[in-house]
Amino acid sequence: MSSQQEPVDEIVEPILPEIVDPPVRVPLKVEDWISVLVLAGLALITFINVIVRYMTDGSFAWTEEISVFLLIILTMTAGATAFVRNQHIRIEVYADGGPPQRRRRLAIIGNSIVLLFFVLLTILSGRMVFDDYTWGDTSPAIGVPNWWYTVWMPVLAGAITLRVAGILRRLLRDGK
Repeated sequence: MSSQQEPVDEIVEPILPEIVDPPVRVPLKVEDWISVLVLAGLALITFINVIVRYMTDGSFAWTEEISVFLLIILTMTAGATAFVRNQHIRIEVYADGGPPQRRRRLAIIGNSIVLLFFVLLTILSGRMVFDDYTWGDTSPAIGVPNWWYTVWMPVLAGAITLRVAGILRRLLRDGK
């Protein structure tokens, strides 16, 4: 190696900064692993359906039903980690600009609104599960009770509610 060349490790900078998780009681790895497993399940189901469709000109009717269910799980688990890691959708120039006191106030207002939304979502989706259970609705493709699918919405909305409440608690505690 000539004296002009630098080792590759010293030249290459990381493309993405390392994400450091904030301190939480329940590790974010729980939601991360659920998201990874659900995404792998979605890929597998879709792959199987494509192969069957290619080989037989038919399709499994149940794959769409399961895929929609898994997409809801994926959205909720990934949403929970996005809130905790402060990677949710927002106008960063506005939310991250200005003096620290203003940013803190905006974070408190934003997280309070999100908390209210997920409390309501937990309650209302819980009522939907109760209705599905009471009326005995079944899914169109597989014929299993609908509440098998819908029961996860209030559970995961409740998990996001707890995550956002923890963020809000830390914001209020650290500001004093």
